[in-house]
Amino acid sequence: MQCELCEREMEKLTVHHLIPKQNTKRKKINPGPTIDICSACHRQVHAFFDNKRLAQELNTVEKLKHEPKMQNFLLWVSKQNSNKRIQVHRRR
Repeated sequence: MQCELCEREMEKLTVHHLIPKQNTKRKKINPGPTIDICSACHRQVHAFFDNKRLAQELNTVEKLKHEPKMQNFLLWVSKQNSNKRIQVHRRR
């Protein structure tokens, strides 16, 4: 299985809601599209961005991939061993 952000081949992927569930649960609306990403990318996305920004500005794979902080992370993580646990840094 391939991560939709870093494109590494992974044994396991996690489901990322492009519009955070927090924004749709209270309004009882469909949580919308999801993407399958690796744990490292998922943790880094939530470390970099709050749910409001994710919902309003970074709600597609393309927008996430082209966000400058994520671009730097993806360039680095794509070269890492897929078996290695990646430490996430909270740089906002």
